[in-house]
Order: sequence, then structure tokens, then C-alpha cells
Amino acid sequence: MQDRNRPADLEALEARLALDLLWLSQPPKAWVPPRDVEGARVLDVAVVGAGLCGLVTLAALKKVGIPNARAYDRSPQGFEGPWVTYARMETLRTRKDAVGPALGIPSLTFRAWFEAQYGAQAYLDMGLIPRPMWMEYLVWYRRVLGLDVANETAFAGLEFREDGLLALQLETAGQTQKVLARRVVLATGLDGLGAPAQPEVAGRVSPRFVKHGADLIDMTALRGKRVAIVGAGASAMDNAAAALEAGAARVDIFVRRADIPRIDKFTGVGSQGMTHGYLGLPDADKWTYMVAGERAQIPPPRHSVQRVSRHPNAFFHIASPVDDLVEMGDGVEVVTPKGRYAADLVIFATGFSVDFGKRPEFAALRDRILLWQDVYTPPAGWEHAGIGATPYLGPAFEFRPRPDLDTATADAVSRISCFAYPAVPSHGKITSGIPSISEGATRLATGLARSLFVEDRAYHLDRFLGFDTPELLGDEWTDADLEEEMNRANG
Repeated sequence: MQDRNRPADLEALEARLALDLLWLSQPPKAWVPPRDVEGARVLDVAVVGAGLCGLVTLAALKKVGIPNARAYDRSPQGFEGPWVTYARMETLRTRKDAVGPALGIPSLTFRAWFEAQYGAQAYLDMGLIPRPMWMEYLVWYRRVLGLDVANETAFAGLEFREDGLLALQLETAGQTQKVLARRVVLATGLDGLGAPAQPEVAGRVSPRFVKHGADLIDMTALRGKRVAIVGAGASAMDNAAAALEAGAARVDIFVRRADIPRIDKFTGVGSQGMTHGYLGLPDADKWTYMVAGERAQIPPPRHSVQRVSRHPNAFFHIASPVDDLVEMGDGVEVVTPKGRYAADLVIFATGFSVDFGKRPEFAALRDRILLWQDVYTPPAGWEHAGIGATPYLGPAFEFRPRPDLDTATADAVSRISCFAYPAVPSHGKITSGIPSISEGATRLATGLARSLFVEDRAYHLDRFLGFDTPELLGDEWTDADLEEEMNRANG
């Protein structure tokens, strides 16, 4: 890949983007009536999280005339999401031509951004997108669209007010503030409503011996160490490879299943039909898709496995569930049906779970939202506790309130949307990655626009009834009959 030496071309792309937006009459004028409380402007939409989902939410809202929106992210600018924090793959797993968050605008795509700097041939020569480069693209995306993001600001809680507004408690540099919003979007990523999931066995030894694949791990400290990886997915392979490349003496990968998953069902059946049609499926069909997909599991990419297996000190243990962890001096023993293995660190690449108990900032939602387990009973043999614990969302990603809530609380719950990974059972795989994120954000933004317009219907109807700016002034024509009568009267 050639060096980046084309700043003028990037400037030209930005000029083209500005022209594209002009030709599309974007962004349109704001139409939501402003509202102030105690001298402060109320946000139409507050977004929690400014990673991929958060940024495309802001962009989609601007596209439907709702610019009074702001995202809050606990990370410094340029470090939002997993891309340059805990993600350890060399490249994205998504194909490079996936449109991503461009919202139908060619000059906003990753390809346009890349070719402006490196040229068309370099794009053709590239296999997959380097992971850090994707973060650079998102930083550019945020800048050129002028998206409003407050960094290093942690979401600490949510309150329902009597006036129908939502009060977000935010923490910045040790200071607490409250921001009022009419709608809230949770764009909180893979662990959106919970935390990294670890099996019970992980708690049997000191926490210093255990990490999750999504933790920030100093890989350089693993040089010369024995590392155990639990899991067979992409994250497991990425963590194993990172440890090996950092100089780990030995890495053992423990796979519970009798084989590493090989077929990615969702990628195989992905289409615009699935993207737009899944939402309309009966609950039974959605459940079948989700459970069958979970049972088949998503295989790690071939190149990710080869990144591990090329090391002679990498050892795969198939059909080897971890039955126990036992502390042994300065390390642990990993106990499986096939043997006992010494390790200095065990990394559980075991995914994420919905668990409000681990997210005190979401206490206002706990026991107030409908979950799949509340509304659907699967047939025998198709039970799945993890999917059952995910939220049962409405058509615009809004939480649905439990039926026993009072009207005010129920209305408040429905003003909060989940545009994060836990939305997948309700909406399909449009919040779980890059390929369909624009379609998801468009669905979210149009739903929020509809919700706000309906809530303000009296205001909009009054404007309609009171509108009296004339299009015609009366001097554009003459009344032929009146002119004839005047001529007769005048003889």
C-alpha cells in the first residue's frame, strides 16, 4: 500500500461531499419545536455512546431534520468503541466493500475516503480493512458531518421526570451534570445492556489470573508467559494471536465443542430482504433464527485461525470444556476432561450477556421493560436463556414497557431506544456490525421523527391552521366576468 501523501485529494473529497449534500438539500431545516427548561435547551435526542452506532445515529437524525442531538462517550476522542482499545484483530472481518455508515452518500463511504488518500489501485490491492484505519475513517466521518459529541463523559444514570422528559446523569472529570432530553438512544455496543460474560468457573481463582477478551490487557506483559484462551470464536483467536505475537511462551486454546464452528449461517443468507424483512417476521421465526444461529455459532475467519496456528507454541484442545480452575502457586491449572494445563493467565473469550444487575446506570429500566422471555414461550428443545433475556423492542428500537406500569412510566420507557447489539433478536443483524448499519440508523431516525411529530401534533396542527402567508397576491390575473360587467356598465 502506498504512503498517504494525497491531502489535496482528501480536501477534494470533502468538497465533493459538501456538494453532494447540497444537491440532496441536506441537512434539511430543523422542524422540532425547541424547548427550554430552567434556561437550558432540552435535547431532542441524547445518544449514549459515540462509536459506530452512535455516530451513524447522529448523522441519520440530521438527515431527517433533527440536528438537536448530542452523543456522550466515556472515551477520549478517537478511542470510541473497540477499534483501538480491546479489539485485537489485524483487519476488520467485514468485507471491504460494505457500505457501512455512509447513509447512501457515495462520497461518505470508506472506499471514497481511502481512495482519496491512497488511490484506486491501493484499494483494489487491499484484502480487508486494517482495524486502526477504520477508526481513522470514523474520526473523519464525525468531523466532516459536524456531529456533536461530548467525549470523556460517562453516562451514570437516568431519571424519569413528571414533565415527560428524561434526565441523564453524566460525569465528566469528577463533576456531575444533568442533561434533559426528549428521547434517549442507547448506542452502547456489544455489552449494551450488560457486561462481558464469564462462566462460573472463572470465579474460582484470584481475579489476577483471569481476564475477559474485551478487557484492556497489556499484551507485552505476557512475554514468556503461559496463556490459556477459553473459546473458539473470532475474539478467542484474536486474543490468542496477540499473546503469541507478544512473545507468550505457550498458548492453549480450549474449545468446548467437538469441533470449531465452520459455517457462518447469517453471512450465507444475508440480503436486503433479510435486512428489511426480518422485522416483520412472526416471533416464532425470529426465535428460530436466533437460537439456530447461536447453536451453530459464527466461525472465526480462516485467516484469524491461521494467524494462531502458524505459531508452533499454539495448541488447540477440541472437546475440552473447562471444568475447573485451580490456583497453583503463581499460576493456575486449567482442568478439562482431557487433562490439566498450567497457565499464568486465563482469557475468557466468551461473549457478552444482558445483565442489568451489572449496569447500575440502567437501574431505571430494570424490571420495567419487556424481555423476550416475557412474551414468547419457545417449543421444547428450543429454550435459550440468553436470547430470552434480551429486550423485546418496538419497530423503531424503542423499549416496550411491562403491562403493569403506570401510564407515565410506560410512556417514559418507550422514549428510550436500544440501538446496540441486544436489539438483534428483535430487529435482525443490523446493529451488530458494519454492513447494514445505515439501514438500521435510518429505521431508528425515521421512527424517532415520527414519535416526536406525533407527540407534538397539537403544535404542528396549530401551525397548519394558523398559516396565512399568501402564495398569490391577487394581481396575477383578472376576473373576465367582472371586466365584462364593468364594460357593460360603462356603456
